[in-house]
Amino acid sequence: MIRDPLPQQHCADALMRDPGCYRSDVKPVWCPGCGDYSVLSALVNALSALQLPPEEVALISGIGCSSRIPTYLSVYGFHGVHGRALPLATGLKLARPDLTVLVAGGDGDGFSIGGNHFLHACRRNVDMTYIIMDNEVYGMTKGQASPTTAPDWRGSELTPAGTGLTPFQPLILALATGANFVARCFSGDPANLADILVEAIRHPGFSVVQILSPCPTFRPEQRQWKNQVRAIPESAATDFRSAARFLMEDDGLSVGRILYRGGRKPFMLSQSRHSDIGDLEVEFAL
Repeated sequence: MIRDPLPQQHCADALMRDPGCYRSDVKPVWCPGCGDYSVLSALVNALSALQLPPEEVALISGIGCSSRIPTYLSVYGFHGVHGRALPLATGLKLARPDLTVLVAGGDGDGFSIGGNHFLHACRRNVDMTYIIMDNEVYGMTKGQASPTTAPDWRGSELTPAGTGLTPFQPLILALATGANFVARCFSGDPANLADILVEAIRHPGFSVVQILSPCPTFRPEQRQWKNQVRAIPESAATDFRSAARFLMEDDGLSVGRILYRGGRKPFMLSQSRHSDIGDLEVEFAL
């Protein structure tokens, strides 16, 4: 599904100060209490703070509850197939480097069927921002264990004794494979999340923001995350080694800080020999 930005009379001004410019007229259908509502609000506020014209922003997603988010924003959106949001976004950014390209998805879409794409997106370091809403469960398909689910979670009928599998560690892998910006946030603190999204979008290269976003329907125990999360200490966010060491020892509930800002130059295509679309059409003429 491709969505165009809605015409907004009050968004015509060069300075986009009204967050309403970035909201579509479609009402979200997430479950009551879903953390994705706060992620949507934080993203709207981040776009407003950056004062980006809606027609210069593209949001790509895959499949899942969190991947509905392009529908709720008044920017260009593409709702792709399962696990393929990152290659779609990569192609778009390389073809249209003038656009601000964002990618949204969940832990299932991004780290299971999309896991290979995640690793290579980090390695390529194309200038885009990956927003991962992690609730450690497949919410849209009725509560199966996901790649980030703890091995002893017994909430699914498919794994009544737990998965017994080591959980996927997205930020450790992001660092190891070359992501240029790494952060973890909590949807229950949307102001902090908005600030970090602003920094992620501004930072050159591939930015990864993992967001703990509770699923009250299939993981009701996650309602306690608001009492369990803690601030990432400043000492964890000084350089690559300290960030990696911290993440290897952390339990995943430390949030609210940028862990790593890299200096790698973003990958871009070399200047094409084609001057305009007409040159390309000639090559494909029958």
